[in-house]
Amino acid sequence: MELTIEQALQQGVAAHNQGNLQEAERLYRAILESQPAHPDANHNLGLLAVSVNQAEAALPLFKLALDANPKIEQFWLSYIDALIKENQIKNAKRAIKKANKKGFSGDKLNALSEKLYTETLTANVSSATPPQQQLDSLLGNYHNGRFDEAEKLATSITKEFPKHQFAWKVLGAVLGATGRKSKAVDANQKAVALSPQDPEAHSNLGVTLQELGRLEEAKVSHTQAIALKPDFAEAHCNLGITLQELGRIDEAEASLTQAIALKPDFAEAHNNLGITLQELGRLDVAELSFREAIALKPDYAEAHSNLGNTLTKLGSLDDAAASYMQAIAFKPDFVKAHYNMGITLQELERFDEAEVSYKQTIELKPGHVEAHYNLGVLLQNLGRLEEAEVSYTQAIALQSDYAEAHNNLGAMLQAMGRLYEAEASFTRAIALRPGFAEAHNNLGNTLKDLGKLVEAEVSYKRALALNPGYAEANYNFGVLLFEIEKYSLAAEKFELADIHDSKLFAIQCSYRQSEETIFYEKFDLLVSQGENNAAIGSLGLRSELKYGIKKTNPFCNDPLSYVVKIDLNELCDFRNIFIETAIDALTDSSVSYKAQPALTNGVQTAGNIFTHAKISKTEIESIIHNEIEKYRIRFKYSGEGFIQSWPPSYEIKGWLVCMKSGGSIEPHMHQNGWLSGSIYINVPPKLKSDCGNLVLCLSDQKDVFGAGENLQSTIDVETGSLCLFPSSLHHYTIPFEEKEDRIVLAFDVMRRN
Repeated sequence: MELTIEQALQQGVAAHNQGNLQEAERLYRAILESQPAHPDANHNLGLLAVSVNQAEAALPLFKLALDANPKIEQFWLSYIDALIKENQIKNAKRAIKKANKKGFSGDKLNALSEKLYTETLTANVSSATPPQQQLDSLLGNYHNGRFDEAEKLATSITKEFPKHQFAWKVLGAVLGATGRKSKAVDANQKAVALSPQDPEAHSNLGVTLQELGRLEEAKVSHTQAIALKPDFAEAHCNLGITLQELGRIDEAEASLTQAIALKPDFAEAHNNLGITLQELGRLDVAELSFREAIALKPDYAEAHSNLGNTLTKLGSLDDAAASYMQAIAFKPDFVKAHYNMGITLQELERFDEAEVSYKQTIELKPGHVEAHYNLGVLLQNLGRLEEAEVSYTQAIALQSDYAEAHNNLGAMLQAMGRLYEAEASFTRAIALRPGFAEAHNNLGNTLKDLGKLVEAEVSYKRALALNPGYAEANYNFGVLLFEIEKYSLAAEKFELADIHDSKLFAIQCSYRQSEETIFYEKFDLLVSQGENNAAIGSLGLRSELKYGIKKTNPFCNDPLSYVVKIDLNELCDFRNIFIETAIDALTDSSVSYKAQPALTNGVQTAGNIFTHAKISKTEIESIIHNEIEKYRIRFKYSGEGFIQSWPPSYEIKGWLVCMKSGGSIEPHMHQNGWLSGSIYINVPPKLKSDCGNLVLCLSDQKDVFGAGENLQSTIDVETGSLCLFPSSLHHYTIPFEEKEDRIVLAFDVMRRN
């Protein structure tokens, strides 16, 4: 429904009073399109012009308002005040006389008369000019960067010659250059008031207003500068920058293009046109603009950096990194270039260099939240979790509502086994952003590790309600359902999860439900696709025992022949290196324990124990890696798949298991491992010969029907024993009755992605 004139005026006045000048101007102009002589619309539009120091533009509007309705005192007051501001002394005197004849003679009109009298008295003073030598000195100090001297001299001149515009212009420039933007606005406004026809003064005011974020006012100033001097290239450029910041990208492009047409060698205009074109998605053309700016000004650091941004979006990461490096070479303290280079180097997997870039960013700008966060991500991916924790914590200290940082901190704490702290971090991330599906999923993982299965299920469901196609949430929910033996429901989730491991769980669901035909269809398909891992190896062995059908096993046909037992007591100071370290870790209050349904009368540490400071600062990992390498060399001529396809890059993940008397663990296997191992930190003296021994077997006993005694091997373990075996083997512990704790450091060799 179209507004009436009266409604439009009421809305315009309301917007005017609320400071929404752009909306007020739009409404007033809409009225004038219909009624060009409308007095209130002309008058109020004039007030808008005065409010942005455009008294000259306001005068004809006030005159139209008076011509339409000379009986309104405010129209006379506004018109006379604008005449005084424009130094039109004679016209102001005439207007006051006319107002008096119309019967207006109140306090406000008298105040304007006194103001006019004062202006008349100072007219002769205002025409005075400072000595040329003083002006030359002022300009020299400014151009040579001696801002303190320039400011003192400019201030002195403006006091002695308050109507001399040049000193106000220089003062505004000095205040702007030294970061005092609000005071710079005042000085520039004075310069404009003293010389309304000076396009440079309007331009200077516009730049300062723009830096203060007063973009609509800045646009008015730049537009006025161009109106006074249409070929003013710098004003066209500054207007383009302002329009760009206002989000009026197409108009910005037009202004910047005009600046370049007027001044083809204008490097800054080419650079800003590139920024505009980049925002418009015209990356190839943006690249050309940045390169033109650099050709005109080779040391233009901002153009080099902006070119890097465009090249990054174009996928030319090596070239982007080179551009950022060039920007930094010309401007070593260029924070944005250091930060963006860090991101690019991280994408290029040049992690050491990326780390240096982020740290340089933080050194230059300690409060750079994103640099702290990205450094945390980098360090977490490199496995340097304690350092990553510091970076995430710093990011959160700087920005407490940073949901992503809380979420990533939680993921890192979970990896370190600090489950309760992880739960708190994920909960905080969700409180800050209830729709954060990833945080709900991660919280579900932590709750599952804590044995809070009902709560974990709720978290997975919330993640999927927010993002039904969320593969990781479907997969994790499927794993939970699998572990509580709801195989049919689990299979549905695995089918929805486009994740590699979901296929391995899906085939196990078929196996568990004795769907022989479906199982073998999936098994044959995966093997034909080159699938080779512990899960496939184990299923090949178990299905042969269960169904009597022998299949080629790509992982290991005879895993019991690849079991190795080593006595670490002969290789190292086992007590100091392993026993004391493990006991320290188990008694550390920061260590959390995860739910382990297969474990009876015992606890298992959460996360990767090798990230724990008391473990990582010892020789333990090095000793394990040495024994793994010896194992690989020992069997290097084997034709088994797990030897021939040994991971070129791997990591080890470990955990401590502490059992009390009567403790045991049910048959299980580590499907994510390649090679599994267990180091016996403490094995209590045996009351029976097999108490606490390790049993390795081809299958979980529950899966064997009519196949006779399961093929297995019992390993007689003692303190200091290390056992290595293919991860496709199931294994369990024979219960023991001794009062001492039985402590084991278990680990998996895992293919590094």
